Amino acid sequence: MSSKTTQDRKLAESVKTSKAPAIARAAAILRLLGKSDSSLGLQTIANTLNLVPSTCLHVLRALVVEELVSFDPDTKRYALEAGVLTLARHWLRRNQFTDLAQPFLERISQQFGVTMLGVHIVGLEHIVVVATSQANGNSFQISAQVGSRFPALISATGRCIAAFGNHSEEEIETRFHTLRWDDAPAFDEWKSQVEQTREQGFAIDSGNYISGVTVLAAPVWKSRDKLSHALVAIGIGSAIQREGLPELQSAMAAAGRALSNQLSGDDV
Repeated sequence: MSSKTTQDRKLAESVKTSKAPAIARAAAILRLLGKSDSSLGLQTIANTLNLVPSTCLHVLRALVVEELVSFDPDTKRYALEAGVLTLARHWLRRNQFTDLAQPFLERISQQFGVTMLGVHIVGLEHIVVVATSQANGNSFQISAQVGSRFPALISATGRCIAAFGNHSEEEIETRFHTLRWDDAPAFDEWKSQVEQTREQGFAIDSGNYISGVTVLAAPVWKSRDKLSHALVAIGIGSAIQREGLPELQSAMAAAGRALSNQLSGDDV
């Protein structure tokens, strides 16, 4: 089953199980349109999200009125409208992390030749990319633009969330078994890596998530009791070894601590 099909099924399931179905339908439609490379017709949207076409049409019309979705009368297709940018701009304006993280991302990406991400953690649901930096001349690219969403417990970031997020082991294990990896670790092995993350202050994924790719993550706290973000470094495993894995680990851990201090107001 493709990643796209899995994501679409999760969108449909979130609508089905929501305690606020009207809001869930609107959110699911916006997410579906947001990740589509082209505009979509009513039937495609309704079928993908398992919605009754008349209900889907009602929601789409409301979103058009609110200028969050556009409708092309010639093609009878829907797409995101510029109104969503207003919401995003307001969020980015008050999101202190993005501005503070960018210098760290750029410095580390250029020094070690890696792709750097700043991600916002939404509990055990998912993480959202809110800042990026690509090393000059780096031929390796991962599809992780601002706004990209990933399962919370996947890869190195997931180990940080499990180590520092104050979630129950039962809930973590349940979600762990839904993850898709290139080379999935056994849960007991992964738990040992989570414990190691807790001890050393950063996490590493050596080819589990994407074969041949090393991912490092450093936790970032907005307050002392809330893990809110993470810094993520991504690169070809052999290239990272050449550039200096221990040095990158130290740089990531130091950046995570410094950024946490800035966000929490402890930075002098």
